[in-house]
Amino acid sequence: MPFYVYIIQSEVDGTFYKGSTENPKNRIQQHNEGLSKYTSTKLPWKLVYVEELLSKKEMLIRERKLKRG
Repeated sequence: MPFYVYIIQSEVDGTFYKGSTENPKNRIQQHNEGLSKYTSTKLPWKLVYVEELLSKKEMLIRERKLKRG
């Protein structure tokens, strides 16, 4: 089962949000439906980057690196 890290960008103010998921398409839909507290105030969001990883551990390590810059 693949795992993913992703970056979305707010179409309102251009800010970025970085996250991880097992289903990027579904997760982006959740963000755009306002189901994520942090991103609900800057709708809509567009997907700008997605990366597939082989394990949950790799996904979490990569997400941490993306968030740290």
